[in-house]
Amino acid sequence: MKEYSASWNSSRSKRKQRKFRFNAPLHTRHKLMSSQVSKEIEKKESIKTIPVRKGDEVRIMIGKFRGQIGKVKSVDTKKLRVTIDKMQRQKKDGTKIDVYFHPSNLQIKTLVMDDKKRIKNKKETPKEAKTENKTGEKK
Repeated sequence: MKEYSASWNSSRSKRKQRKFRFNAPLHTRHKLMSSQVSKEIEKKESIKTIPVRKGDEVRIMIGKFRGQIGKVKSVDTKKLRVTIDKMQRQKKDGTKIDVYFHPSNLQIKTLVMDDKKRIKNKKETPKEAKTENKTGEKK
């Protein structure tokens, strides 16, 4: 059985970082599949990152396909990779294969909100917190 410690905090050692990622259970890997969100979503939902999900519209930020926008085709938590519609490479024999992207290289443009619990705890924006009186009333 592979070793995984839920109480593991952090380490600067690359080998320990890799060990944590590769031996992590799938529910922990889900959190590692997070991407940045666009400025509009960040203001609206008051979140900066959220795990990528099938159907989300994303922009590719780094690599050969930089700047292109597409929908997430599949999410592979085992490999920590995402495939996007219409993003394919052509092999020498002419067959097309999907290109895998790491979620850190993507930016989410639109969220799929089928699940009401996707954005669980909406935090107060700093503006709302400042406008509260000492009595707890909002202006």
